[in-house]
Formats: sequence, structure tokens, C-alpha cells
Amino acid sequence: MTTLIDRARNLILKPAEEWAVIEAEPLDKQAVLIGYVLPLAAIPLVAALIGQTLIGVPGIGRLPLDLVIGGILYSFAASIAGVFVFAFILTKLAPYFGAEADFDRAFKVSAYTPTASWLAGIFMLLPFLGFLTLLGLYSFYLLFLGVPRLMKPPADKATVYTLASIGVAFLLAMVFAAVQTFVVMGSAGSATGL
Repeated sequence: MTTLIDRARNLILKPAEEWAVIEAEPLDKQAVLIGYVLPLAAIPLVAALIGQTLIGVPGIGRLPLDLVIGGILYSFAASIAGVFVFAFILTKLAPYFGAEADFDRAFKVSAYTPTASWLAGIFMLLPFLGFLTLLGLYSFYLLFLGVPRLMKPPADKATVYTLASIGVAFLLAMVFAAVQTFVVMGSAGSATGL
């Protein structure tokens, strides 16, 4: 299996070729989860922890550690759960678009697609550069290349299936973000005694 650094670099610099490599690899979900997803999903979280508690958020200042920890723990759990939930959704959508309903292939798509988003999270280290996390939108391009390659929809339905997948990914991200807001606000309320 390709190393984490090689895989991430190749997905960013030559994604079409890397999806072909990923397609040919046997899947070991545990190895992908522990050796790729967990370390990359931790990048924005560690960066946010340092940036928000030691450097400070522009216009707000440094945040209390206990407030930041709640959001970070939720984000980490949501990243991991999101890989499995999105793989499940890709698998369930597949028959509607004539694609292969193969959870293992969907898991590969789901595990490797957020690479750009996780890497862009490094900008949370300096909260005033947080806007650069928008570079993580490149993950939608990775999804655009990965879905047709791994899920095998017919050519005439590939674009629609990919767009539906992108829509679902976006909605899933919005749901996780909304829940995170409630978690953080709940943590802030309990920390202040409200």
C-alpha cells in the first residue's frame, strides 16, 4: 500500500492516476482508517486546537481549552463517522444510477475524497489564515474523479451520479456542521453556567 504522504501528494497532484492505483488495491478498511483517515482527519483538529487556544481567533482572542476540546472531539468523531456514512450513501445511491453497489469501493471513495479538505485544515493553525481552508474544496474535484472510476456507473449516468454524490456530501457536511454548532454552544453554555 502506498504511504500516507505519497497517497495524499498523488491525490492532490495527479488525482486521476492515483484513483486508478486506489481502484486496483485490495481494501483493508482498518489499515486505511488507522493509517490514512485518522492521521489526516487529525490535522485540522490539532491545528485548530493550537490556533484557537494559543494564538487566538481574530476579533475574539484566545478561546478556553475546554470550549475548544468539545468541538474538536466532535469534529474528529464526525470525520470518522462521515467516512462510513458517506460510503453507505454512495452504495445505496449506486443502483439508481446503474453503478455498482459495492461498499468496499464506496469506502475507498469516501476515505480518500476528503484529503484536500483535511490538508487545508493546517491553515487553522493561524486563525487569521482560516479562509485558506477553502482550498479544501478541491475534495469535490477528487470526488468528481473518484465516483465514476470506482463506482462504475454507465457513461451516460456518471455525471448525474457524481453530482448527486457531491450534493449528498455537501448536505452531510452541513448536517455535521449544524450538530457541531449545537455541541460547541452546549459546551459553552455549560462552561459558563447557562
